[in-house]
Amino acid sequence: MLNIGENHRLIIDRETEPGLFLKNAEGDEVLLPNKYIPKEFQLEDEIEVFVYLDHSERPVATTLEPYVKLDEFAFLECVETTDFGAFLDWGLEKHLFVPFKEQVYPMQKGHRYLIFCYLDEDTNRLVASSKVHAYLDNSDLTIKPFEEVDLIVSNKTDLGYNVIINEIHLGLVYNDDVFQPIEIGDRIKGFIKKTRKDGKIDVTLQRPGYRSIEPNAQAILDELQNQNGFLNITDKSSPEKIKAVFKMSKKSFKRAAGNLYKQRQIDIKEDGIYLKN
Repeated sequence: MLNIGENHRLIIDRETEPGLFLKNAEGDEVLLPNKYIPKEFQLEDEIEVFVYLDHSERPVATTLEPYVKLDEFAFLECVETTDFGAFLDWGLEKHLFVPFKEQVYPMQKGHRYLIFCYLDEDTNRLVASSKVHAYLDNSDLTIKPFEEVDLIVSNKTDLGYNVIINEIHLGLVYNDDVFQPIEIGDRIKGFIKKTRKDGKIDVTLQRPGYRSIEPNAQAILDELQNQNGFLNITDKSSPEKIKAVFKMSKKSFKRAAGNLYKQRQIDIKEDGIYLKN
């Protein structure tokens, strides 16, 4: 069976006027139109293609690589709106449809949206939804504290940023743990800070707890070296100043500086911290 919305490695079976017919081991066939035919090929060659429905709602293959595939998330631009939905640019000739019922807010042409691509069982068409949280599940967690994970920034909240974890779970990065510019749709690395009994997940962009001491300590050393061995910052400095200089919280700074002091790599005085020779 040739699943819609997925890549397939198929055999070139025969050449016809509209293009090449490809088949899999079970004998299922699909057309690769002439405009996607490679310059050089032979019958029985294998070729990797993406299968979707064309403008006539027929399965067709393409050698183009779409920006999103079945059961994936992506940040796409809206290129058209109509009375029955919106269409997104996903890298293929036929745009990806978003029904009105699957839009959190009415989409606008020229704006970009985080979406989930799924198969509409009634029409067998690939469609998209901006209601991305509906396609996440925290009932059976596949992650654990301190684990490094892949994140997609979903949306801003009063508490921080909702993030999609490994394209499976929903998590939250609190404002206090954000020390870098991030935007909706960004794909970044993060760490599981805490999992809660109610299924909620706290995420941080830095290694949590004692595991963050080493990279934060190195950041302090690097900045000291850049500033000729002295920084007018102490544990009495404001959290805002510490965040501006080191991109870390005051709590993380105090922990890292204390560790460096115990290792005798820095001196801590009333006017600031000094790099030891």
